[in-house]
Amino acid sequence: MTDSVPKRSGLNSLFQPRAKGVLLVSLALLIIAVVAVPWPLQPSAPTTRRFTMVSRQFEFEPNTIQVNQGDTVIITLTADDVVHGFFLDGYGVKMRVEPGQSQTVQFVADKSGKFRYRCSVSCGTMHPFMLGELVVGPNTTFGRAVALIGVVAIGVTVYLWKFPLREPGESTTEVRSKK
Repeated sequence: MTDSVPKRSGLNSLFQPRAKGVLLVSLALLIIAVVAVPWPLQPSAPTTRRFTMVSRQFEFEPNTIQVNQGDTVIITLTADDVVHGFFLDGYGVKMRVEPGQSQTVQFVADKSGKFRYRCSVSCGTMHPFMLGELVVGPNTTFGRAVALIGVVAIGVTVYLWKFPLREPGESTTEVRSKK
């Protein structure tokens, strides 16, 4: 009597379980990498970020501010020498500060990217060069979730393509011949 289910032989019988193992281990390592490896910006919940900025001819100190998208930004600006202004491109934030005085402005950094801030009051000959930069980085929680879903979807697709589902008692050869 002949057995209806062909038996695997030689290299094929060794390769099939090993290929499944390699594919599953690779998928597991990719998932761990997406979840555990730190990205350039650590994901964080929106928070309140406070900055004290000093304006003097012809600079802002600090001249670069970095926040995450969604953060509430509070800037307290002080003028050291003459009247200065502050205007933030892209947000429309504007204020004017008298010498020795401080003004505070608050806004939500809801747009990612780089935005220039400048003195909006003519303060001398180098006034046009009194610039600074607000850098609003993306909050990476969403990016991590999308990457994780993508890795899992690709892994499942490759696994099902390489090792198709079969009925109980059906051989791998029979499943492939149905295609």
